[in-house]
Amino acid sequence: MLHAAAPWLEAQELTDALSSAEPPSTPPAPRLAWIALALAGLIAAALLAFEIRDGAPLAWDRAIILALRTPGDTAQPLGPAWLHEVMVNITALGSGTILTCVVLAVAGLLLVQRLWLTAAMVLVATMVGGALAGEAKYWVGRPRPELVDHLVQVTGLSFPSGHATNSAIIYLTLAGLVAQVTPRRVVRRYVLALAVILVGAIGASRVYLGVHWPSDVLAGWCAGTGWAALWWWIAATVRGRMSAGR
Repeated sequence: MLHAAAPWLEAQELTDALSSAEPPSTPPAPRLAWIALALAGLIAAALLAFEIRDGAPLAWDRAIILALRTPGDTAQPLGPAWLHEVMVNITALGSGTILTCVVLAVAGLLLVQRLWLTAAMVLVATMVGGALAGEAKYWVGRPRPELVDHLVQVTGLSFPSGHATNSAIIYLTLAGLVAQVTPRRVVRRYVLALAVILVGAIGASRVYLGVHWPSDVLAGWCAGTGWAALWWWIAATVRGRMSAGR
């Protein structure tokens, strides 16, 4: 009987250790809404991929990207000279180096607070999401736009936008998971709003700089939002079950 109970006791000890500093429940939110958002985002990204399967731009792709350039000069973006520099700096917030640093910094902060479960969820969700986003480019194989000049140096394929997808996956997932362990509503709202603004600005910068079609960015936003919502639900479910087993 003692031998039979030992594995259960070890599992219980692990559960207690992982969940000792975690809140017993997530902030009140309709879980079905998060599941619906996850499905809607991922399905929308898949439909966009199907729509541009031949690689050609959509009519609104061309209209938007041309509207951001001076008529008659596709090398000159609209707006004052400083706006170009601002967009270059904003787009850097979605680079692999910056996103990796953000993930490690947030995971480290969670670890020093003994929020082991949330830290593990952050690392798994962002690493798996980033890997899938990278593979998606090869599944679709869409070339980058050549309708206007590129205002920053880029390589690789276009759909979905890596900056838009990865920034949505990482910033929105981080915001959602951190919000689950943040007791104050005003802080949760601030974190989520900041993540949405960052993701929106990064995606818009890719179109402004001429390195992605708008549909590339829209697909990235949809996929990243769906992924973040999926992991909010996963984390909430796991946390609830671990708390019930304490």
